Amino acid sequence: MNFSFEVLKTDATGARLGRLRTPRGAIETPVFMPVGTQATVKSLRNEALEELGAQIILGNTYHLYLRPGHELIGKLGGLHKFMSWERAILTDSGGYQVFSLSELRKITDEGVRFRSHLDGAEHLLTPEKAAEIQLALGSDIAMVLDECIATPAPRETAKAALKRTTAWAKRARDFFLQCAGRNGDWRQWQFGIVQGATFPDLRRESARQLIEIDFPGYAVGGLAVGEPHDITCEMTAEAAALLPKGKPRYLMGVGRPEQIADYVARGIDMMDCVLPTRAARHACIYTSEGKVLIKNARYAQDQRPLDPACSCSVCARYTRAYLRHLFAAGELTAAILATHHNIHFYLDLLRQIREAIEFGNLAKFSSEVQARYAAGPA
Repeated sequence: MNFSFEVLKTDATGARLGRLRTPRGAIETPVFMPVGTQATVKSLRNEALEELGAQIILGNTYHLYLRPGHELIGKLGGLHKFMSWERAILTDSGGYQVFSLSELRKITDEGVRFRSHLDGAEHLLTPEKAAEIQLALGSDIAMVLDECIATPAPRETAKAALKRTTAWAKRARDFFLQCAGRNGDWRQWQFGIVQGATFPDLRRESARQLIEIDFPGYAVGGLAVGEPHDITCEMTAEAAALLPKGKPRYLMGVGRPEQIADYVARGIDMMDCVLPTRAARHACIYTSEGKVLIKNARYAQDQRPLDPACSCSVCARYTRAYLRHLFAAGELTAAILATHHNIHFYLDLLRQIREAIEFGNLAKFSSEVQARYAAGPA
């Protein structure tokens, strides 16, 4: 096995300092994974991601399956070689993207039949197919297909989705073990995904059922989709309390800077979110002093860096006035510079969180970050 995970230290809050070893190198946790939906983190070259210290990025099975196709990527040597990225990659199953196509898909126990948003062609995504695609992509960590539902959801809907998610997880695990065992190829870890909507007992039941299947790592899905932050934290804590202490825990699709330490305090080791890249393209800059809406007229003559406390190469060279001008002029460089800074901010935030866990003061650090963001955007 080329994989391992160890918890190095636990904070009084329940936060864990860990190390996840993969064939592509060790990852210090808690870790934030920049989202590279279509085999690229939008607006950034891989050289920039390496400079920023990204340890692992996320790719999207749904999009890569439709274009350029997993078989082509496999023929070209796998996703790492295709996109020229030598560090770790996690791929999601495509489930969230498929379920968001509410008018274009039909869910059955077999899988999800959907029409491509690109050309309308019909496809069937099953648990086995999602695993097959990710094996062809050659990601380091692959997610099983789960059923995502809207929040809030009736209890019966959540219960039915939980049942189907567990059944799909068993099928995905069996398929994966058969393929990996047959090929003698253990270069990929497969994670199960806890569902259960906003019902604590269903979250616990989902976690227990997945533990019986015995995955090397577990994700908590179906959260941060509109429910209050305290509910997200509660559901995360319910699942994490039951998940094996010696295996990594991944909270999917989170979160805002002031929320991340809360998730870490619930025992989460990994997380991803499109927020830093999406916000950057919409001129929202995350800083140590809170959010900066750089298009605001007050920055027209502001000669300060985006964040005076930031050590990234953008803040070392460019001013707020200049970045505001680039956005006003519609220049592509605006998104490139803003994205570079925002990804640096998130990665550095996780570095500071790891440091806070090491010194036992995560709660204090979290309070300070929340206070800086409580005032709202400038």
